[in-house]
Amino acid sequence: MEPVVTVGLDGSPESLAAARWAADEAERRKLTLRLLHAWPLLVPEPTAAPAEVDQNYWARRIVHNARAELQARHPGLAIDGRLVAEDAQDALLHAASESEMLVLGSRGLEQVESYFLGDISMSVVARAERPVVLVRATTGEEEPSPAAGTAAGVVVALKLSGPCDELLEFAFGTAVARGVPLRAVHGRSVPVHARVPWGVDHGVSEEITLDAQKSLSQALRPWREKFPGVVVDDSVGLESPAKVVVRSAVGAGLLVVGRRKHRPALAPRMGSVAHAAVHHARCPVAVVPHG
Repeated sequence: MEPVVTVGLDGSPESLAAARWAADEAERRKLTLRLLHAWPLLVPEPTAAPAEVDQNYWARRIVHNARAELQARHPGLAIDGRLVAEDAQDALLHAASESEMLVLGSRGLEQVESYFLGDISMSVVARAERPVVLVRATTGEEEPSPAAGTAAGVVVALKLSGPCDELLEFAFGTAVARGVPLRAVHGRSVPVHARVPWGVDHGVSEEITLDAQKSLSQALRPWREKFPGVVVDDSVGLESPAKVVVRSAVGAGLLVVGRRKHRPALAPRMGSVAHAAVHHARCPVAVVPHG
């Protein structure tokens, strides 16, 4: 099976931003880009029918316009356009299983009207077998850019409570493809017994930080050896893990968070950190299933 980067299209600004991001990433990784538009009401392709009677005209136009723009930007990139007569969620989940990554548009916590966004995209993120990247449309109120002369790096959030090989492999591989540094972050809430009227007991906080730093270094060691060309920074924050991760993503080119493949029956399909990242981080967010 040919490795591809698939992007879900619906004609919205968010899905077009996702398509542009996916094209850049596919070119970096030397992969084919697949443009996918799914709509259950697609009819069999007509034979030489004029536009006014072609029931698939607008669906085909969404893919055609996106493909034309992206091909102009990336003349050497292989681009495959597909119309699928399926429910969007089912089509996207199937596409994700056949792709190196699936890329979708996102509006965070803003009002959602686009077909590929909202409940559908969140359901796909929570169930996909492969990484899903959510990309916001560019606005005039974006977060601060990195300093001049520096590249926007990759940030990966690590929980350290179990194996996370898929998560680290994706993060390091992305850093290599982009030629940028990688920052690994871990957040750990301070226990109640460490809190004192004037803040946090210094001795307890230092002990927690040293323990977390040791675990973080151990988790990163084999990946540093496997990817010696990647500049890696790591940090531990003593507060809500979700707050640590979202704050660390400011100015990043990509935030990578994990999602456990196997969670208890009554537990949410995504943890609090992944939820916070998807809803609040301004940069693209990759949700990687692992463990």
